[in-house]
Amino acid sequence: MNKYNGKGVIMINQKTKKLHNDWAEKTALSVMRRKPEINTKWEYEDGVVLQGMELVYHRTNDRKYLDYMVKSMDLFVDADGNIPKYAPTEYNIDHINNGKVLLALYEHTGEKRYKKAAALLRDQLRTHPRTSEGAFWHKMIYPYQIWLDGLYMGSVFYARYIQEFGEEHEFDDVLKQFDISYRHTRDDQTGLLHHAWDEKKEQPWCDKDTGLSKHFWSRSVGWYVMAIVDVLDYLPIHHDGRKKLLRMLEETLAALMLVQDKESGTWYQILNQHGRKGNYLESSGTVMILYAIAKGIRKGYLPEKWFDQAERIYRGILDEFILETKEGFVNVNKICQVAGLGGKDKRDGSFAYYISEPIVANDHKGVGPFILASAEMEMLQAKK
Repeated sequence: MNKYNGKGVIMINQKTKKLHNDWAEKTALSVMRRKPEINTKWEYEDGVVLQGMELVYHRTNDRKYLDYMVKSMDLFVDADGNIPKYAPTEYNIDHINNGKVLLALYEHTGEKRYKKAAALLRDQLRTHPRTSEGAFWHKMIYPYQIWLDGLYMGSVFYARYIQEFGEEHEFDDVLKQFDISYRHTRDDQTGLLHHAWDEKKEQPWCDKDTGLSKHFWSRSVGWYVMAIVDVLDYLPIHHDGRKKLLRMLEETLAALMLVQDKESGTWYQILNQHGRKGNYLESSGTVMILYAIAKGIRKGYLPEKWFDQAERIYRGILDEFILETKEGFVNVNKICQVAGLGGKDKRDGSFAYYISEPIVANDHKGVGPFILASAEMEMLQAKK
């Protein structure tokens, strides 16, 4: 039996909690109740939540999830397919992420305005500034910088758009983004990926010899492995780049397993500094890693031997991060609200910086990946 802790939160019996198979839908419903209108700004994290809604819609065939996606995007896309609150000349790679939702809505509704809106985002990539080797800058205000999260924000939409409307040779440019970022950010000793790299080696946060940021941030690596399994969905089966992406996925996951918290099965904010004062188990990076593993198994990108590990991680997530309120809302806890480098706040990328950012509940950067990971686990478990 579940018990209340006197603060309006249900303390869920762990045996009962293990039997729940509807965390994705319950969390999606929580979002819809908390935010009847998803946002007033064009934000990448809302796109992650709406992608989760799409998976829930596929699983349940319940129209309300698709309707919420439509309602949310229609806050930004007008009748002519324009996106008034989107500024392409900011050249912000984060702004591309919502394009995945636009392509999904075009697929589900057939409304051409969503296709036109997605084309606006594709046009940004045509002129988006790049490093000397051809990797997209993270933003115009972060010149010559590759951040790991940019691979999820830009390359997945890019690949899906090419699959639907582009030419096969364009996939080479998608693979180039992964090749360049992996080569520059991977640490040879640990196999982990640094949060960012500055080609000019000028930023105050970077090593002046390598251009690399100082630490391995869990969410940035989470974005990266999510990007790989999503791009694999769209890359032609015969494309040479598939083997490269699969190798990157396997190598990065192997490195992550070496720094996994053995007791909980989850990961720390700074991946390889478990015992350091102030470091903490962080939910968003952990659920992103689970998503990559669960989807990887389900789609055949990873071998079946990963299944037990996926279940262990999922159990750790439910135990460590997830609570339900007496009203039936799902709370996703211990989310790093934000972490970046440089900018007006002069973020220095130090350990002290990463642990100083607020730790919050229900930020969409954690909620969206939790919906996605839970849906993937539910689909994976249904196959067993």
